[in-house]
Amino acid sequence: MSWIKTIPFDQASGRLKKLYDRVTGPGNNVDNIMMVHSLRPHSMEGHMALYKNVLHHSANTIPKWFLEVLGVWVSSLNRCAYCVEHHFSGLQRLLNDPDRGNAIRSAIEAGSPQSAPLDAAQIAAMMYARKLTEAPSDMVAADVEALRLAGWDDGEILEINQVCAYFSYANRTVLGLGCSTDGDVLGLSPNNSDDPADWGHR
Repeated sequence: MSWIKTIPFDQASGRLKKLYDRVTGPGNNVDNIMMVHSLRPHSMEGHMALYKNVLHHSANTIPKWFLEVLGVWVSSLNRCAYCVEHHFSGLQRLLNDPDRGNAIRSAIEAGSPQSAPLDAAQIAAMMYARKLTEAPSDMVAADVEALRLAGWDDGEILEINQVCAYFSYANRTVLGLGCSTDGDVLGLSPNNSDDPADWGHR
């Protein structure tokens, strides 16, 4: 499941067991991206808090399905198959339109988000995400202004930025430690967006 030792759910105790209890899905499943933190539970806690607040918080105004699109796009650019598969499954569940979801994925895999069934503002966000992921030191104020001109307000621009930044962090966690999807249940997420402390995956 990873290149470093991990502690499975049924062997966890103390603080780790309490954290596992908070992030479990069906059958006490713990995603490998969380289990890879098991030797340092405090980093799991930090990861999960960031993930929940950036992607699954009721104060966000961008539709969650599009935040997932950005996550799949950034993960594809970073060649992180683990996050692509997890979050594409989540995207499909949230979008509830398999044909549109598949068309978005095809455009992502072709490296051509302009051909995706997305509106002009969403495509502008995809262009921002690409540059931020591939050439972050080249970002300039005009990149943010392009998002404003496309119709995003500054709070939404912050949401876009934070989702892109989170996924690059998650991708590097997975790729650097050899996480696989073996044993994972794809597409689950902490759907209680009104409670930042509720990390349960359903």
